[in-house]
Amino acid sequence: MTLKIHAIPPEGRHALAPLFAAYADEMRAVLAGAAVATAEAQAALLACHPAAEVLVAERGGEWLGFAIILDLPEVVFARSCGQLDDLFVRPEARGQGIARALIGAVCDLGRDRQWSHLRWFVPEADAAAIALYERIAARADWRSYIIRLDPASSL
Repeated sequence: MTLKIHAIPPEGRHALAPLFAAYADEMRAVLAGAAVATAEAQAALLACHPAAEVLVAERGGEWLGFAIILDLPEVVFARSCGQLDDLFVRPEARGQGIARALIGAVCDLGRDRQWSHLRWFVPEADAAAIALYERIAARADWRSYIIRLDPASSL
């Protein structure tokens, strides 16, 4: 069966709750026990967030993964750029090129929108994601830093 990647409109994002639950379970370990929202709260946020776009990877009617992206202003180049905010593939579906296909679809979208670049962040503890990204992308010339504004989201 062919892998199909398509956008999920805001009103359909509640159906992604099972994928969000699997993602949150995995991220609890990566984020060293940080408080993670429920899948329902995650889906509700994406259903009403004006800037978020969600792509889903589907095969045979089964949703295998998702990518959440943002189209952002890039002042230096007076263009837009893309940010891949979250990327997840169900563990049993990994190793089949789904993450690559999702990133490829986001890049295609970015080329159509004339983005200057696509960027994303990954926790240092997410070794599997880093291994993929090292194969398909170049490391950026800058570091990421964060100021935690909510103690519940601390690592």
